Amino acid sequence: MLDVTTPALLFPAISLLMLAYTNRFVTLAGLVRDLKAEHDKKPSENLKRQIDNLAFRLNVIQYMQIMGALAFFFCAFSMFSIFAHKTELGTVMFGLGLAALLLSLILLIVELSVSVKALKLLLRNMKQ
Repeated sequence: MLDVTTPALLFPAISLLMLAYTNRFVTLAGLVRDLKAEHDKKPSENLKRQIDNLAFRLNVIQYMQIMGALAFFFCAFSMFSIFAHKTELGTVMFGLGLAALLLSLILLIVELSVSVKALKLLLRNMKQ
């Protein structure tokens, strides 16, 4: 049986994930601005590819944040439903919250793999 405290257990985890996602977003946004300024001064295909990669990663992070926010929403709605004695609805909302959290984590793995791939390419280019 699901009680009102069960969905509340996810709030700290979701909050920390959202903070981490926001930090990643802010860092990448700063990098894009710096690379764009550098590209405007001296256009380069390499810089353009880096900017394109960062733009893709920013999109992925945006969806990570959306899924995290939905997880938060569904968990809060789950608590409200359980509090209102709508246990079945609360269970469904909790399941949706978990699903949104899992999607957010899958997107995190995608973003990390794209990030690592870009860094490995950069390191390989430095060795040449």
